Amino acid sequence: MKYDVAILGAGPAGVAAAFSLARSGKKVALVENLQAGGTCLNRGCIPTKMLLGGIAPLELAQALKKQKVVTGEIAVDFKALRTRMERFVKGSSQAVEKNLAACGVDLIRGTGTVEGPGLLAVACEDGDKKVEAEDLILCCGSRNAAFPGMEPDGDCVLDSTQLLQISEIPESLLVIGAGAIGLELGHFFATMGSKVTIVEAAAHIAPLEDADIADELRKSLKKRGITCVEGVFAKTLVTKDGQAELTMADGRVFTAAKALVAVGRKPNTDDLNCEKAGCSLNRRGYIEVNDHLQAAPHVYAIGDINGLVLLAHAAEHQAHYVCGLLTGHSDAPYASGPVPSCYYGLEIMRAGASAAQLLAQGKTVSVSKAPLTLNAIAQSHALSQGFVKAVWDGDTLAGMAAIGHDVSHLVTQAQMLIREGRTAANVHEIMFAHPTLDEILLNALIAERTPVQA
Repeated sequence: MKYDVAILGAGPAGVAAAFSLARSGKKVALVENLQAGGTCLNRGCIPTKMLLGGIAPLELAQALKKQKVVTGEIAVDFKALRTRMERFVKGSSQAVEKNLAACGVDLIRGTGTVEGPGLLAVACEDGDKKVEAEDLILCCGSRNAAFPGMEPDGDCVLDSTQLLQISEIPESLLVIGAGAIGLELGHFFATMGSKVTIVEAAAHIAPLEDADIADELRKSLKKRGITCVEGVFAKTLVTKDGQAELTMADGRVFTAAKALVAVGRKPNTDDLNCEKAGCSLNRRGYIEVNDHLQAAPHVYAIGDINGLVLLAHAAEHQAHYVCGLLTGHSDAPYASGPVPSCYYGLEIMRAGASAAQLLAQGKTVSVSKAPLTLNAIAQSHALSQGFVKAVWDGDTLAGMAAIGHDVSHLVTQAQMLIREGRTAANVHEIMFAHPTLDEILLNALIAERTPVQA
């Protein structure tokens, strides 16, 4: 069958592109071998947030109990929480498919590979199909990565997908990798009673963030009984005698009932055969793209598969850009602007550049900070640990970051402040409502700056 556009992968990028192109009048095929919504909806971001949402009242009650203003207990029913999570995810995926059909998108269920320019081969349960299109959009996403000697075995050594499927809270949990996945799931299981140890080979946990954010996070994790092991490589991780056994490069050995391998992602390009359409892979297996996200004539690669930014909202942003190209609404090079990111549990947000990134570019960097103790809303919840900081390139706001309760709600405002090129001199043009958590952004912007040296 012939289409205007064939999209391979129904994750955030593919779904966003399919909706946009179909609504613009394009005849669209969307090929997917699993559930619509991709990893984020079905096996990643959303299931994890459903779990963390379930423990949020417990954490709030615990904070207020320390202030001696509430009494009583809150018990989280893990089985019920998992059931709610599964129902929500399944319903959301089904809703996506229903809405795609309503827009006229042909959702083809099967495993797609590239046969040549404008041609996909799809292995379906009812036989193989050929899908022809004027343009191809490749957005097959990524999957959990693992180092040799540390591969998940489905027994005691698990990846994040497998850990989300367990039926009981483990007595203890080893987490290998202190990025967003490891930190969020470690936070959840620690709150539910697991003895959690987080191991990170980089110099500090949350290695993509500045050291002061990591320091604050470490303090919080310690209060929750979580042990952090930083700056040491893990050597092997295996199931042994009914437990996960981790051997470190320095000879230390850790054991736990379960272990989570959360050491990053790898692109789903192994059997894609995208070279047949003129695409090239870099040494890490990601599809190389030009400044228009084009991988070859009439072929675009968006989302995790191009390796630019492995975030669902970045994938959607790239999808809308490519749709603009294909519908003739834009021909400018792709520009993401300041990319927002968040960690949940004890929340971290960042938009724009970090101090470390600016220093690496040879910029003149300074930082201004405001503690959450200044904020009435944070104080009202008895959750005022943490801070917000502004990162300055000379006199221009280049980045913002925060750690603390609910700071993810600040990330879009922070991004807009950065995009506007705000300075301390014109920040008062914006009226911040009082009392809100938002005001802490203003506190950080007008605070005294401290120069940062490389």
